[in-house]
Amino acid sequence: MIQVQSPTCKACGSVVNASAPSPDPPPAQLKRVESPPLPPPPKAEIQEKAPLAVADSAPGHRLSFHGSGGTLFGIQIVNMLLTIVTLGIYTFWGRVKVRKYLLSQTEFEGDRFAYHGTGKELFLGFLKAGLVFSTIGLFNALPGLLGLGKEIEIAARILTFGLLMVFIPIAIVGTLRYRLSRISWRGVRFSFRGKVMDFIKIFLGGSLLSFITLGIYYPIFATRQYGYVASNAYFGNQKFHFDGQGRALLGSYLLALLLTLPTLGLYWFWFSAKMARHFWSHTSLATARFRSTITGGGFLLLHLGNLFLLVFTLGLAFPWILIRSVRFFIANLELEGALDLAAIQQDAQAASATGEGLAGLLDVDLNLG
Repeated sequence: MIQVQSPTCKACGSVVNASAPSPDPPPAQLKRVESPPLPPPPKAEIQEKAPLAVADSAPGHRLSFHGSGGTLFGIQIVNMLLTIVTLGIYTFWGRVKVRKYLLSQTEFEGDRFAYHGTGKELFLGFLKAGLVFSTIGLFNALPGLLGLGKEIEIAARILTFGLLMVFIPIAIVGTLRYRLSRISWRGVRFSFRGKVMDFIKIFLGGSLLSFITLGIYYPIFATRQYGYVASNAYFGNQKFHFDGQGRALLGSYLLALLLTLPTLGLYWFWFSAKMARHFWSHTSLATARFRSTITGGGFLLLHLGNLFLLVFTLGLAFPWILIRSVRFFIANLELEGALDLAAIQQDAQAASATGEGLAGLLDVDLNLG
C-alpha cells in the first residue's frame, strides 16, 4: 500500500492537515529558526593562527623622531656666528643647544626626552681635562728640554703612550657618566655606574689581543665594550642588561674580511648592520627587549645619501645629514615586551663633565660598536 507523505510547512516544518487548514499563527508566536553551528576549523588553520595570538600578547614600544634639518640648520648657523665672535668659547654652549634640540624631538610613549647639561659644565670640564692633558704633554717633553739623553726621552715617550692608553677608557667612562646623567624622560634621569678599572682592563686587554691576532679579536672586543656599557646603564632605578656573545659575530667578521676586496669594502655595511642587530637584540630593560631592524642595504643607502649631500653642498647640509642619521636609527629600533613604567623610580647620580672634556681633547669616538 502506497503511503502519501503529508505536506509540511516550509517555514516551521510542521505537518499541514490538508483537509482542515488552520489559520496562520500570529507573528508573536513564530519561532526563530537557529542556524546549525558551524563545524570547527581544521587543526592546520588553528596552528597557523596561534603565533599571532602570542605576538599580540607582547606589545611593542617604538621611538619616534620629529626633528627637521631646517630648524637644526638655523641653530647651527647661530652657533657658528657666536663661536667666531667669542673666539671659540661658545662652542660648548652651541653643543648643548644641538643636544637639547635632538633629544626634545625624540619621543617615546607620548613623551619626549630632555637634556639638562649646560655649556658652563662642558667648558669647565674642558679646562680640567686640558690641565691633565698639558701635564702629560709636559712630562713627555721634559727630558728633551732638560737634555737628559735619548734613552730617557724614549722611556718618557713609552710611558706617555701608556698613560694615554689608560686615559682613553677613563675619558670614555667619564663621558658616559656625564651624558647619561643629563638625559631624562618623564622627569626620570638616566645614569651610568660602571667602574673605571673594569673598563680599563677590557680596553687594554682587548686592544692588545686585537693587535696580536691582527684584528681577528675585534668582534669579541667590540661586544665586550658594548656589553660593559649596556650592563652598567640605568634608567632611574632600573638596570639595563646585555647577554650577547662576540663569538656569534666572528664568522660574519671573517666573511667581511674575505669580501673586502671583491666588494670594494661595501660588505662592511652588512656586517655593521648585523652587529647592530646583535647588540640591540641582546639588550633588555626589565622584561622588555630591544630589537633593531637595520639592514646592510639601508645602511649603505644612508651613507651614500649623506656623502652626496656633504659633497654637493660643500658641507652646508650637515644638519640634514645628522637628522637623517638619527631618524634612520630611531626608525629601526623597537622595545618589545611588557614594560612596567610605574616600577621605575628616580635614582639620579652625580657626574662631572671632566671626562667628556678629556674625550674631546683625545678625539675619542664613543661609537663602541
